[in-house]
Amino acid sequence: MAERSIVLLGNPILRDRSRKVTSMTPQTETILQDMKHTLYAKKGRAGLSAVQIGVLQRLVVLDCGSGLVELINPEIVDMSGVQIGPEACLSIPGVIGIVSRARSVKVRTETRSGEKHVFEAEDFFARCLQHELDHLEGILFIDHVEALYSAKTGKQLRPKDANAILAYRRDVYRQA
Repeated sequence: MAERSIVLLGNPILRDRSRKVTSMTPQTETILQDMKHTLYAKKGRAGLSAVQIGVLQRLVVLDCGSGLVELINPEIVDMSGVQIGPEACLSIPGVIGIVSRARSVKVRTETRSGEKHVFEAEDFFARCLQHELDHLEGILFIDHVEALYSAKTGKQLRPKDANAILAYRRDVYRQA
């Protein structure tokens, strides 16, 4: 088990779509273990997708306060309601954006043994899921925001600082 480096904004891999996991190999098991270790390496981390450690596989680990959840080939099958709130990202350190997300989601995923599982999540857990599943499609939270704020002060970033980050934004509604 090893802590992996987090891929940062500007690395083109963050915009790639992740591939489906077709079988649970020893390598995939190691990736999941390393993701767990990386998630817990620093306090305050809620979720991590495999692409954030440079691996284009549909893998996510989360701990939004109720213990570790592993997702293999996750997909949102239903969503409802609206919540608007702050988000941050390990791949874009130091900034926060206000993002509109579904208030509740239903997610289909697989276990390590290949069993299908569907569960529902609400509020913060639903927000975390949507954020991490966006990563699997090459979508970043900055694609959903109009303004960015300093994670330290909470103040809106000056246009020149925000524009340097928002230059990496893409229109998520025009994707094929």
